[in-house]
Amino acid sequence: MEPGAQVDPGWVAEHLDDPAVRLVEVDVSAAAYDEGHIPGAVLWDAYRDLRHPDHTPIDPDEFDAVLSRSGITPESTVVFYGYAPYLGFWLMDRHGHERIRLMDGPRERWEDTGCSWSAEVPEPGPTSYERAGEKPELVVRRQELREMIGDRGTAILDVRTEEEFSGERFWPSGATEGAGRAGRIPGAVHLPVDLARREDGSLADGEQLLRACEELGLEPGQRLVTYCTIGNRASVVAFALREQLGYRKVAVYYGSWSEWGSLPDTPVET
Repeated sequence: MEPGAQVDPGWVAEHLDDPAVRLVEVDVSAAAYDEGHIPGAVLWDAYRDLRHPDHTPIDPDEFDAVLSRSGITPESTVVFYGYAPYLGFWLMDRHGHERIRLMDGPRERWEDTGCSWSAEVPEPGPTSYERAGEKPELVVRRQELREMIGDRGTAILDVRTEEEFSGERFWPSGATEGAGRAGRIPGAVHLPVDLARREDGSLADGEQLLRACEELGLEPGQRLVTYCTIGNRASVVAFALREQLGYRKVAVYYGSWSEWGSLPDTPVET
């Protein structure tokens, strides 16, 4: 793990007035953010900002636009927190951004340490973000994943709940009507995210995840692709696999089940 990749609320509080630091809360709606957020933080809605209405992921050029309107430059230190900080971290890493941090665990850590929320929505001055280098190997697109099905050198890891993996649910909440087809990607093996994180959402020590990987016969040099519903849980497991356990060839299927299960012609297994 990169030294200092994880920061605590105290570090964030000390850098609230640092113009080189940008705070981003990542969530699936604006509800929690609107009630109160870390002062100066902008919101990235995983559905409205990071995906198209049909659930397909935005492309790198569109992500550049998100960064630009968030006041982020290639020199910014970007700190993620909230419901899906690892998704933000992984996307920035794939984009080639060098200065990335995250506040691990629940967003309530900020309040629990005596810090105050803000209801003021910042309006950062827009920038013209230009990415210098990318890591395309960190993200897999739908067509790439279709071609990986049956490849013995690749393990497709479904990190969702047992109910989602077996096809009982489409969304984690259980809602299925009009959502699409429930199930899993053919050949995927089950490696639930709860092996990688604690009940409060913070990253676990990796022991349970390592035992599960060994039981599944996953090799350090093997290509691993994680997926969930929108890429959040998949990013947590991918981060733990790479940074804690040393599996270097790890990618996230960014579209995940919200894309795969919404399409009529993708192969589905139950």
